[in-house]
Amino acid sequence: MQENFEYNNIKEVINSAVTRFPNSIAFTIKQRNGKEVSYRKITYKEFSEEINSLGTALISLGLKDKRIAIIGKNRYEWMLSYCTILNGVGIAVPLDKGLPSQEIVLSLQRSKADAIIYEDSYEADITKMKEEKSTNVVDFISMNDIPGLINKGKELLNNGDRSYIDAEIDNDKMSIILFTSGTTSLSKAVMLSHRNIASNIGAMNRVYKFYNTDVNIAFLPFHHTFGSTGTLLMLNNGVNNVFCDGLRHIQENLKEYKVSVFICVPLILEAMHKKIIQTIEKAGKSKIVNRGKKITSFLLKFGIDIRRKVFREIIDNLGGALRMVVSGAAAINTQVAKDFNNFGIVTFQGYGLTETSPVLCGERPDKKLHYGSVGFPLANVQIKIDNPDENGVGEIVAKGPNVMLGYYENEEATREVLRDGWFYTGDLGYFDKDNYLFVSGRQKSVIVLKNGKNIYPEELEVLISELPYVAECMVFGYPKGDDLLLSAKIVYDKEYVNKNYPDISKEELKLKIWNDIKKINNGLTNFKHIKNIIVTDEEMIKTTTAKVKRFEEIKKILKK
Repeated sequence: MQENFEYNNIKEVINSAVTRFPNSIAFTIKQRNGKEVSYRKITYKEFSEEINSLGTALISLGLKDKRIAIIGKNRYEWMLSYCTILNGVGIAVPLDKGLPSQEIVLSLQRSKADAIIYEDSYEADITKMKEEKSTNVVDFISMNDIPGLINKGKELLNNGDRSYIDAEIDNDKMSIILFTSGTTSLSKAVMLSHRNIASNIGAMNRVYKFYNTDVNIAFLPFHHTFGSTGTLLMLNNGVNNVFCDGLRHIQENLKEYKVSVFICVPLILEAMHKKIIQTIEKAGKSKIVNRGKKITSFLLKFGIDIRRKVFREIIDNLGGALRMVVSGAAAINTQVAKDFNNFGIVTFQGYGLTETSPVLCGERPDKKLHYGSVGFPLANVQIKIDNPDENGVGEIVAKGPNVMLGYYENEEATREVLRDGWFYTGDLGYFDKDNYLFVSGRQKSVIVLKNGKNIYPEELEVLISELPYVAECMVFGYPKGDDLLLSAKIVYDKEYVNKNYPDISKEELKLKIWNDIKKINNGLTNFKHIKNIIVTDEEMIKTTTAKVKRFEEIKKILKK
């Protein structure tokens, strides 16, 4: 662990690693040529040189102080572009790779992006944007063109161009515009600064220990702060970063790269756990494993740790090197966390939001794990519970250098959450007697899926309400197992239906509505798809101001 944890900006975060680990591997990139597979290894020194070359080239294109969007799957060129933009070019606008074409356009419009760096799978969308001139984007840069830009930048550097290298960073200026949930008119665009991100990395370094011998699989999407800040944290510690071939290939990638550190969401960890348990049961080894857990837990009380020896077979199936898992974005199943820890893979749960860059709290290696809690606030973060009830549950409120600057061009929404220097998270929680923080749930109506995706029902309700026969509607999460099924309750206008579809049966009406919902789904990113509908002509419970009493309605639905 490094001695100095204080960083003012992301440039310092990267430069610190380059100084300490110049010859360590920063990225390992798999390359395919037909059936042949090879690996390109990029050292920290080479990564730094490519940042400087690309940055010099982008400035030569006239992009100094411009807003540059990035869209694509996790890959080296994405993180290279992100670091390059932030460390001397302009403002980065990460976009969700799952956005439909119309939402990409809307996000570019709302962020007032001047340029976009994209991977080739978006070529059709980019061509359409150019033809329709639907955005203010002037420079369209394919990630395939980045090697050429790097060469151009090298030439400029060799000729004495220091416009990028000598660029000064304003630590407290808006440097990132990040959409919280999709990019419709109801979503919010978070403004983050260099100091926001850098301070969060410094604080996490005080809690968790990473080594330049570690291998991190960069699985979480970079357009999410949990993914991008997590990777910057790894880069600051000289870790080797590798990329996943896809959801189905996680286990084989863990083996392929000998992954030792994994930052993920509960859904992934729980899927891995399910496979482990199925394998144990299939082999008839459940009793042996349970006995092993009891023995190793007993010995741990005396400081004797033989977990990784006893459960070597399980660890080998996960690549043999996995030593730490950090889970966030949603609550993890307690038994899953317990089992991974029992197997000798230290598993921590964290808590944060996009607005806090993102981490506020985390379980700590120097403290006993209280399963179900999110641990303690980071060293530079203060947390209090606002207006607690008789059980101590109230809104989680935070203060720290990692708290956002505000919502872009939305002063009203900013004032709602930033008050007297405190950020009101909208989450409910409480501290137990040992000062561990527990998150109870959302204060408002946001639906949090198991994979960590946040869905704001209002934006879907607006779309459903546009259907001519809909009198009112409500989108909610219907409990299914340990996740939520995105559902919609739709009250149809009896008069409209009787007039326009006089002979339609209830079954036929529901089928028609379902087909219209499918059309709405087609225009949305996958995680926002409505998968269940309730159709009725019964009016919903409302307040005196005609607002649906959401939670009362949900209770009524669940009782049926």
